[in-house]
Amino acid sequence: MGDTAPHPVLPGFHPDPSVCRVGEDYYLACSSFEYFPGVPVFHSRDLVHWRQIGNALDRPSQLPLTQAWSSGGIYAPTLRHHDGRFWLITTNASTGGGNLLVTATDPAGPWSEPVMLPGVPGIDPDLAWDEDGSCWCTVAGVSQVRLDPETGKTLGEPHRIWSGTRGAKAPEAPHLYRIGEYWYLMIAEGGTERGHAVSIARGPAPTGPFEACPANPILTHRGQEHPVQNTGHADLVQGPDGSWWTVFLGVRPGGGTPGWHVLGRETFLAPVEWVDGWPVVGEAVSDPSRIPWPLQEDVDESVLDDFEDNALRPQWISLRDRREEFCTTTERPGWLTLRARGSSLDASDVVFVGRRQQHQTCRADVLIDASVGRGGLAVRLDEHHHYEIETGDGEVRVVARIGPLRTVVASQPVPDGPLVLSVRIDEKQAEDARSGPDTVSFAVAEPDGEQTTLAALDGRYLSTEVAGGFTGRVIGMYATAGIVRFDWFDYVSGGF
Repeated sequence: MGDTAPHPVLPGFHPDPSVCRVGEDYYLACSSFEYFPGVPVFHSRDLVHWRQIGNALDRPSQLPLTQAWSSGGIYAPTLRHHDGRFWLITTNASTGGGNLLVTATDPAGPWSEPVMLPGVPGIDPDLAWDEDGSCWCTVAGVSQVRLDPETGKTLGEPHRIWSGTRGAKAPEAPHLYRIGEYWYLMIAEGGTERGHAVSIARGPAPTGPFEACPANPILTHRGQEHPVQNTGHADLVQGPDGSWWTVFLGVRPGGGTPGWHVLGRETFLAPVEWVDGWPVVGEAVSDPSRIPWPLQEDVDESVLDDFEDNALRPQWISLRDRREEFCTTTERPGWLTLRARGSSLDASDVVFVGRRQQHQTCRADVLIDASVGRGGLAVRLDEHHHYEIETGDGEVRVVARIGPLRTVVASQPVPDGPLVLSVRIDEKQAEDARSGPDTVSFAVAEPDGEQTTLAALDGRYLSTEVAGGFTGRVIGMYATAGIVRFDWFDYVSGGF
C-alpha cells in the first residue's frame, strides 16, 4: 500500500462515479440524491484534478424532487459520449420519478429535457452501443433491454444476463464495454457497506453469455486493514497513452470500532492492468506522479464566496428544490438572501443552501444578518441528523438533532446586527475502541470581534454508520423563519 494512504480525487460526498474520455478531456458525473441541482459534472485533463463545470439536472422540469425522501432522489448516473453527444442516464428514486435520459453537446450544459424510460425497470442504468448502432441499457439485477435512446422506447422485454458472484448480495451498478474481442460486464455487489466489491464477466456479445472472471472480485477491501473501505461501484476509462484506469467509490472511516465515515462515499482512482484478458486493479492513487502523463495545475476553486454573482456557483446545493422567491443573490446585491417557507421547525419550511464537506479537518464561517428572521450555519447529514449554530430574536444557540431527539446544547444573548458564525471540524485519532471520528465545534463573534466557542459535539452522530443512508455531510446556510441574509461564506481545509 505504501507509506501514503490513498486520497480521493473527488473528496467528500461524490459517490457512484461514471467517467468518459473525449480526446484529451475527461468528464465525470456523480450521484446527488435529494439535493438540487442534481448530478454534478466535472472536467479533468489528467484524471487527478477535477473542476466542476455544471450540473446535468439544474431545472425543476428535469428534476422533480419534492417527494424525495432522504437518500432518495438521483441514483448512480452513467455518463457516455457517442455520436457527437454526451448521454447521461440515471434514476430518480422518488415519487413520480423513474429512469431518465438527458443529452448535451457541451457537458457544462445546457442538458436536454429528460426522456423518461418507463420500460426500463430498476436502478443504476447503463448505456452501451454495439457495432450496428443498437443501444443496450443494463440495470441493477442484472437485466438488460435494447433501447431507442431518442424516444425512450424499449425494443423487447428486459431479460436477466448475469447474477454476479454466487452468493453475493445486491448486484448493481452495471457497466458494459467492448474491449478487444470481448464484451465486458462490470458490476458492484456485496452491498455498499463494508462488503462492497467489484466483479466482472465477459462474453462474445453485449447480451452474453457471460463468464465470470476467475479472480472475482477484482476490487474489494472487505476484511482488510485498509484506510479506504466500502470500495465498489467502478467505471473504466482508457488514457490517451493506451493505459487503463478505474474510478470507484470508497469511504474513509475514522475513530474507534466500528469506524464512522462522515464525508460520504468519495471518488478514488486506480490503475488497471490487463492479464490474460482480465482487468487487474492496482492500488488507489496516493501519489499523482504515478500518472503517466503531465499533470495539470491544481484546480483553483475559491471556497470564499461573497455572493456577488447573479447566480450561485455550481457547487452550491439545496434540499429538493431552489426557488428564486426563497433563495436569491439579487434581492440585496452582494448578499445571499434566504426566505423561510414558514415559521416552524418542520423540514419542509427550512430553506437550505450548502456545499459538501470535503476534508476531515476544516472550518466554515459566515457573516449573517438575521435581524428579521431566524437561521444560521448547519452541518447536515439528513433531516434527523444535523448540528447547527442559529441566531435570531437576540440570541445565538447551538442545536443538535439526533434521531427523534432535538436539544439546545448552548445559548447566549447577542447584540442586534450582523454576526460571524463558525463551525470547526477536527479529525480525531482513535484514542480507544469507542472514540468518535471527529469533533464539531461552534463559535460566534461580532464582525472583527473575538470568537466565543459555545459547544463541541461528537461527530459520530452525523455519520452514515449512525444515521444510515447514502449521502455525506453538507455544510451550509439556512433560514427557518423570516428573512436571513449572508454576506459571505468561507470554507478552509486543513489544520488551524
